[in-house]
Amino acid sequence: MRIMSCTLGLALVCMFASVSAAADGKELYVRCQGCHGQDGSKLLKSKAEGDVLKALTGYKAKTYGGEKKTVMENLVKNLSDEDMQALAKYISTL
Repeated sequence: MRIMSCTLGLALVCMFASVSAAADGKELYVRCQGCHGQDGSKLLKSKAEGDVLKALTGYKAKTYGGEKKTVMENLVKNLSDEDMQALAKYISTL
């Protein structure tokens, strides 16, 4: 019984650790606020999740953007696909 309890406890710890490691769009957006505003009012407000994700992946691939694209390319280059999806989802709620 004791071994089963320890195994179950370890499984729960691992499960919660993986959940807490998941990308948090709101947390990631903190880096965006300087240019886009806390509420996304500068170019992002009311953007659809798919449009935001397309832009983020394009910036990362260096195939998207206008005059400020170098800034965006540098900001997204280290984001994972999961990070970009979480960020796009969050931005679409602004």
